[in-house]
Amino acid sequence: MPEVTVSPATADRFDDAAHALTGGDDGASCWCQWWMLAPKDYSAASTDDKRERLRDDLAAPVPSALIAYVDGEPAGWVKVAPRTDQPRLARTRSIQQSPEPIDDPSVWAITCFVVRREHRGVGVARTLLDAAVAHAGSNGARLVEAYPVDTDAKKSSTNELFHGTLSSFLAAGFTETARPGAARPIVAKELA
Repeated sequence: MPEVTVSPATADRFDDAAHALTGGDDGASCWCQWWMLAPKDYSAASTDDKRERLRDDLAAPVPSALIAYVDGEPAGWVKVAPRTDQPRLARTRSIQQSPEPIDDPSVWAITCFVVRREHRGVGVARTLLDAAVAHAGSNGARLVEAYPVDTDAKKSSTNELFHGTLSSFLAAGFTETARPGAARPIVAKELA
């Protein structure tokens, strides 16, 4: 079995972040900016603009993402940061149905996963999820929230699973707190 490790996505790991993001579905065009920009700004931004915005994001004092490595090669990515640092969340109607106040900085959100195609099936996403919860907790999160896809309620393409799957979050100890759409629950995990 390959060794999967996780490190914070920091400015000195930008090339690793780029490698992780560009090997799976929409990561190469989004550059993890979907939740950071208003819809009109996201649409107006070029791929190069989004990549440079990510470079700026990685310079933050507290990393807002983690990178998974498989045997030392960048293989996956997870975005995990306070909801208040991901502005589009507050504007998203389904997420407004969360039982948690949208402006509470102690609530962190796991909003996207990317796993390079050649590293799928070896536990990268599961390892990233566990590391994301630990990262949030070590940086003051009271609760971690996520917005996965319920694959039992709707068949989904691999590209649609960037939110993660409900079964993965439930297996990691999350509970469903709301269901704004048939296949789109809100899940949360209280941290000590």
